[in-house]
Amino acid sequence: MSVVAALPCLPDAVIFDMDGLMLDSERAITACFAQAAIELGEQIPADYWLGMVGKGDAACQRILGERIGQARTTALIERCRTLYEEVVAAGLPHRPGIIPLLEWLAAQGLPRAVATSTRRPLALRKLEMADLLWRFDAVCTSSDVLHPKPAPDIYLLAASTLGIEPARCLVLEDSPTGVRAALAAGMSVIQVPDLLVPDADVRALGHRIVDSLATAQQLLAASLAATRTA
Repeated sequence: MSVVAALPCLPDAVIFDMDGLMLDSERAITACFAQAAIELGEQIPADYWLGMVGKGDAACQRILGERIGQARTTALIERCRTLYEEVVAAGLPHRPGIIPLLEWLAAQGLPRAVATSTRRPLALRKLEMADLLWRFDAVCTSSDVLHPKPAPDIYLLAASTLGIEPARCLVLEDSPTGVRAALAAGMSVIQVPDLLVPDADVRALGHRIVDSLATAQQLLAASLAATRTA
């Protein structure tokens, strides 16, 4: 990727998306959707499921309902949930670089929160199974807000829970939906794309886009070094 602009300053808190950013779960959930569709005899192309990445339950139901109808959507989602629960129970793998980044942030004393479109019971279970839950000061989920991403509600809640002004928070996201939510909350954003490659409209938002969590950590470390030498 191209050279990424340095962060203007070290943030007072870092807020993380969960699926596709910390956990390699987007591939799992899209695979479960595809398997459920096959079992129910639905002919849906593989790239169709990418349209649901980063979106909450209601948005996914609406997108699928427009294609196959509400009754078939309900059956497909229920089957997908059953398949996905089995995957979650087995443990979802981490995205590369997440543990070193979290350990570095903890060593700097920077507060950390999760802001995920997943419902609270499942989100907590996934974080616990991945041994990540204890690493965060707060976990905010779609169960806790009225409007899901791309509305800013969940990020504003995370900032409020941490007691940090939104403008002093840095968000790490993988999806365009999450990026828009964080920007709408008035926060700085570093996007680490997973399944979705940022298109021209996403790049025009003006946030930083990097190739890995390790690069995000390097930006933070550089900001810290600049702060100490200022």
